Amino acid sequence: MSKTTIKFAILAIVLILLQVIGLNNMCLFGVAMAFAYIYVLLHLPLDLSQNWVLTIGFFLGLIVDVFSDTPGMASLSCTIFAALRKPVLRLYLPREEDLTDPCPSSRSIGTPAFMKYAITMALIYCTLIYIIEAFSFFSPIRLVLRIISSTILTWLVIMGIDTLLSRSNEKRL
Repeated sequence: MSKTTIKFAILAIVLILLQVIGLNNMCLFGVAMAFAYIYVLLHLPLDLSQNWVLTIGFFLGLIVDVFSDTPGMASLSCTIFAALRKPVLRLYLPREEDLTDPCPSSRSIGTPAFMKYAITMALIYCTLIYIIEAFSFFSPIRLVLRIISSTILTWLVIMGIDTLLSRSNEKRL
């Protein structure tokens, strides 16, 4: 196993445990939930095959489903999320040759581009998971409120995780 594979495995385990043990039990004002584990999919290397990205997305969602008692909602959302990852990144980064590191982060693509990428992907994920959960538009105002508030909270958590990981990767003199 390569160093990158081990790094992503540890990151996935830590973020899944954080999600299942902590974040699934916290709901801000009864509407906002943070989904920290999607950072693993956001941060996967761009040179990784699309088949692997979809498989990782499905199994990541499946593990969260098993521990969160959500029958397939996270699996479906993570799989669609994984499929949309690269096209959304191309909106904010037209040339992949500009990357200093194949893993998208605020350090490799720049903070403004990563912020836009992260908020867009958080919005996509929160929209997917809440529409699948509701499976109807019975309360559209509450649905939109949950999507927007969870998107903002998830984005803040993702930016915090990225800041912590970028800081630990910096070379010290």
